[in-house]
Amino acid sequence: MVLTTDPEQARSVGRKALGVYFNLANYRNNWKRLGFSDDDVTRPGSDRLVDAVVAYGTPEAIAARLKQHLDAGADHVPVQVLTQAENLVPALAELAGPLGLTRS
Repeated sequence: MVLTTDPEQARSVGRKALGVYFNLANYRNNWKRLGFSDDDVTRPGSDRLVDAVVAYGTPEAIAARLKQHLDAGADHVPVQVLTQAENLVPALAELAGPLGLTRS
């Protein structure tokens, strides 16, 4: 996930993170089974693929997108914030409230 409302910035960051997966046949084949074309899964990846794989937007929009997976039956939704190391903890803190991860 990328904490930005700028689609071009989010896609740029997302493409860097996805880069290694375009070389792995198992990932490409799985994406194709999910309805993506050969063009979609070929480096650098289509906007359609990146938008489907990398959540971006406000913390509330990202939380809503992750909730869609839970509503669809997922019982485990891993979260990886795509940011610089020094921004990781602040980004996670920003996401905690909308994700319902508050201290009791």
